[in-house]
Amino acid sequence: MSGPGPRPPDRPSDRPSDRPSDRPAIVLLSGGLDSATCLAIAEADGFLPIALSFRYGQRHEAEVEASRRLAERAGIEHVICDIDLRTFGGSALTADIDVPKHDDVGQLDAEVADGAIPVTYVPARNTIFLSFALALAEVRGANDIFIGVNALDYSGYPDCRPEFVDAFAAMANLATRAGVEGAIPLRIHTPLIELTKAEIIGRGLALGVDYALTTSCYDPAPEGLACGHCDSCLLRARGFREAGVADPTPYAGA
Repeated sequence: MSGPGPRPPDRPSDRPSDRPSDRPAIVLLSGGLDSATCLAIAEADGFLPIALSFRYGQRHEAEVEASRRLAERAGIEHVICDIDLRTFGGSALTADIDVPKHDDVGQLDAEVADGAIPVTYVPARNTIFLSFALALAEVRGANDIFIGVNALDYSGYPDCRPEFVDAFAAMANLATRAGVEGAIPLRIHTPLIELTKAEIIGRGLALGVDYALTTSCYDPAPEGLACGHCDSCLLRARGFREAGVADPTPYAGA
């Protein structure tokens, strides 16, 4: 695995001077619908977000540009880390494996009900991402990390469950100087974990999230249009339908 590691903030001058500086929080920002909502919630809760994104060899690297747009719109510091999970492969997002497509979301629901973990699962991804967030939190003096995992409208990923997050938080408070010496334990916030996709969208719209800035597709067309048939596209589209609002996503062939 190679790469230069964390980059300096892309737009350090974008940080507003009137924001409180005593409550920094690391927000994992993928550029998708969930992470954009998570960022808005962190801001609404009074934190000064430091956005952390990853260029990890994913085929849907358009999400990195989406995360950049979101961070710039919010006027916050944005750190992008280069790592290469293609070194390990094992996922349709990081290896030469076809991204599964479905005609409708019902087919996806049936697969999830069977308990099968789809090939779009990236081995240990959230563990790796949270580990980087933990390191950045220690360096920046942050006691809080936000991650937009969801245990309801998801594709069956094992690292989106409350048990995983609780276990990681326990480990983090044992494995770091801040956890051992600090009076305030590290907290991992998962504000979306028990919300449906429609509820997430409703929460985000109430907070002013512009979902046209986000992207969710696992296998976008060369021109960047969403495929409309991968797991992520189907869950996103259903969320907007159930929320009763227009889906701003540009889909290929639409």
